[in-house]
Amino acid sequence: MCPCIEGRPQPHRLTDEGRASPGLLQANPVSPGAPPAPVPAEPPAAPGKRPRLCSFPRQPAKTLWYDRPRYVYLEFCVEDSRDVKVVIEDQRLAFSCKNADGVEFYNEINLYARVNSKDSREKRSDRSITCFMRKWKEKVAWPRITKENIKPAWLSVDFDNWRDWEGDEEVERAMVEQYAEPDDRGLIGDVPVLRVTRRGPEAVHFVQASLEPGTEVLLSLDWERRFDHMQQHSGQHLITAIAEQMFGFKTTSWELGRQRSVIELDTPSLTAEQTEALERSVNEKIRERVPVVVRELAADDPEIETVRSRGLPDDHAGPVRVVDIEGIDSNMCCGTHVSNLSDLQVIKLLGTEKGKKNKTNLVFLAGNRVLKSIEQSHSTEKALTSLLKNGPGEHVEAVKRLQSSVKLLQKNNLNLLRDMAVLIARDFKSKPVPSQLFVLHRKEGDSEFMNIIANEIGTEETLLFLTVGDEKEAGLFLLAGPGEAVENLGPRVAELLGGKGAGKRGRFQGKATKMSRRGEVQALLQEFISHRSPEA
Repeated sequence: MCPCIEGRPQPHRLTDEGRASPGLLQANPVSPGAPPAPVPAEPPAAPGKRPRLCSFPRQPAKTLWYDRPRYVYLEFCVEDSRDVKVVIEDQRLAFSCKNADGVEFYNEINLYARVNSKDSREKRSDRSITCFMRKWKEKVAWPRITKENIKPAWLSVDFDNWRDWEGDEEVERAMVEQYAEPDDRGLIGDVPVLRVTRRGPEAVHFVQASLEPGTEVLLSLDWERRFDHMQQHSGQHLITAIAEQMFGFKTTSWELGRQRSVIELDTPSLTAEQTEALERSVNEKIRERVPVVVRELAADDPEIETVRSRGLPDDHAGPVRVVDIEGIDSNMCCGTHVSNLSDLQVIKLLGTEKGKKNKTNLVFLAGNRVLKSIEQSHSTEKALTSLLKNGPGEHVEAVKRLQSSVKLLQKNNLNLLRDMAVLIARDFKSKPVPSQLFVLHRKEGDSEFMNIIANEIGTEETLLFLTVGDEKEAGLFLLAGPGEAVENLGPRVAELLGGKGAGKRGRFQGKATKMSRRGEVQALLQEFISHRSPEA
């Protein structure tokens, strides 16, 4: 963020420089608390021409997208990418890169609606490049990502990340923070700083309200957040260095998460014995109180070639920052760090997870996060002891017994629902003159329950509208009947219920968020039948 000393407010004067828009303050120079989030400048272009980012031969990258209330997300699926360039304009995005084999990729998208290019970013990982673009009109759904109603073969919806928006603001805030580089928070005067990012040599501060140039302000830093980032980042440097020294496992990427951090190691596996030895070694270094020193080198200094690095961003300017852990590691880095390994307190390796091909993800906590994790685990243990009425050593067996009982009850309940569905259908069919419309709602039930009823009744002559779930909120629906009728009515039913669905061969089913509008659907279906009826 701005240059503050351990959270103590420092006087600063605002200037007109870089006052790009209301709520946006640009400061210079970049502080250690604003790690770089490179935003490449567009290459020169002839007047009236759009910039092109790479030349042929090239091919489009496989791309996934999904919609959120405030942002729309694009993921370009290119592993081990290099020469990544992203240009985000108000109504257009252009992307290009190369993979490890030198294959060139280029995608250009005319966006469905306008975005705020100043608050849109991208983040590269070894697996993909994710762009998240701030909508100009928030909480307005995008039915597609492209302006044209044509879906390119390389573009798909990311259904794993697509979800209903209700109550999704906190989830989206967490996602944006996950994709963004870890930055500082605090106050400029009494105005909260929402985010800090780097553009070229300048730090850009996003704030809640505009600030008047020339005003003297006090800057205060969220020290708890800053110190947490320092502990995790220095912890990562230490683990990376020791893992390479002990086993020859290089770090290919890492992620500072909100609750835990992950280091991707260039090895297919890491044994439990290796993990234990690594944890023991890094904590020994912490107890030895090894100093951590930050140095600045000239860009042409030959020593730069000897330090660990993944290269400089294209728009880097000025000296090169190197972080040394005395006698252990020397690494090019722009982030914030502790001044001594003893400030890390402790590192806990939580274990490994399967990474991408021939890679292993090592999960860890450092410093205060370890203490918070112990506190949370102890609180959970106390709560389980109270609920299960036994000691901590018996919790696992008690839960296993409960799971077995629940599975048996669920099986019995499912059998009862199936029998009930058959009886409901037979009761309807037993009537002398069956209605052309059958409507049923049950709080308990699932898709199988509804489909059993539809199968038993038959849909050649009867139109069925079945729902399960909460009467006024979310649930599932099924519309079944003559194929042409269902094909015409299905999307309208989904729209009325505030949901999404799909269907074929006389059935349309999906999720609904507004079950309270079932009456409107029934009225729509009744009107359809009355117009179709010969008597009408």
